[in-house]
Amino acid sequence: MAVIVNIDGSKAGSEHAVSNLKSLVADDLEKVNQAIIKHMESPVDMIPNLAGHLINSGGKRLRPMLTLASARMCGYTGDTHVKLAACVEFIHTATLLHDDVIDESDLRRGSPTANTIWGNQASVLVGDFLFSRAFQLMVAADNMKVLDILSSASAIIAEGEVMQLITANNTATTEDAYLKVISAKTAALFEAACRVGAVIAGDQPDQEAALLSYGKNLGIAFQLVDDALDYSGAQAKLGKTVGDDFREGKVTLPIVLAYRRGSESERDFWKRTIEKGDQDDGDLEKAIALLEKHGALADTIERARHYGSMARDALAIFPDSDYAASLDGIVEFCVSRTY
Repeated sequence: MAVIVNIDGSKAGSEHAVSNLKSLVADDLEKVNQAIIKHMESPVDMIPNLAGHLINSGGKRLRPMLTLASARMCGYTGDTHVKLAACVEFIHTATLLHDDVIDESDLRRGSPTANTIWGNQASVLVGDFLFSRAFQLMVAADNMKVLDILSSASAIIAEGEVMQLITANNTATTEDAYLKVISAKTAALFEAACRVGAVIAGDQPDQEAALLSYGKNLGIAFQLVDDALDYSGAQAKLGKTVGDDFREGKVTLPIVLAYRRGSESERDFWKRTIEKGDQDDGDLEKAIALLEKHGALADTIERARHYGSMARDALAIFPDSDYAASLDGIVEFCVSRTY
C-alpha cells in the first residue's frame, strides 16, 4: 500500500519551471558541464568512472543552476559563476556518495548506487576526492568571502549528517530538532549556492541577504517534500522504493507529527519499528495508514508551502526579469514535486 501525496500545483507547470531555468542558463550550464568533466579527470580510472556514474545519472543540476541564475539576476557578467556552480555540484555529489554508503542504499534515480557497484570504500574515497576538487574550484574563484561561504556550508552539511545520525531511531526527536537537521544537511547548500551568486556580482548586501533567505527556505521546503514523498507511491517515479526512511529508522517530520498525535498503542508501534528496528511484513502499510490518519503527510507539505512562500517573498526586492521569474517558478517545482 502507498499513498500519493496530493500537492496543489500542476506537474506540467513544475516540469516547465525546471526546463525554463535550464533554457535560461543553457550556455553557462554547458560550461559548467565541461568544468565538471575536466575536474573529474584523474590517472586513477576508478575516480572518473565512479564519479561520472552519479553525476551523469540524470540529476537536474538544480543547485548549480541556482548559482548561475542568481549571479545573472544580480547583474554579473564574468565567468567565475561557472567555477562556483561546478563546485556546488561537486559538493552535492560528494554528499550523495557518502549518504548512500551511510544509508546502505541500492538505488538512486533508478540506477544502482555507486557503492553497490564499486563498494563502500571506493565511494567514500571518491566522495573525498570530489570535496577536494570543490575546494580547488573555490580557491580558483579568488574571492575570500566566497571561499568562506562554501567551505562553511561544507562543514555545516557534515554537521547535519551527524545530527541526523543522532536523531535516527529516536522517537523523542522534536520538530525543532528535525528542522535543525534539514537546515544543515540540505538547506545549507541551497543557501550557499544562491548567496555566492550575489557576492561575485559586487557589494550588494540587500541582494545577498535576499538570496540567502531564498536559498535557505527553498532548501527546507525541498527536503520537507522529499520526506513526505518517501511514504508516497510517487517514489517509484523517482527511482526509489517507498519507505526507505522507515526501514532505516529515520525520524523525519511525518513520523514526528504522527508520534506526537498518536495513542499509546500507536506510539508503541513507532518505538518498536523505529527505535528498536523490529519491523514485520505489513508494518510499512500500517505506518502509512497512521501518517494519513493523523494528517502528518498533509501537514508536512503544508509546512513546505510555508517555507516556499518565504522563499518567494525574498525575491521581491529584485526587479522583474526572466531570471527572477524563473527562480520564483523553481519554488513551485520544489513544493509541487510528486515525481
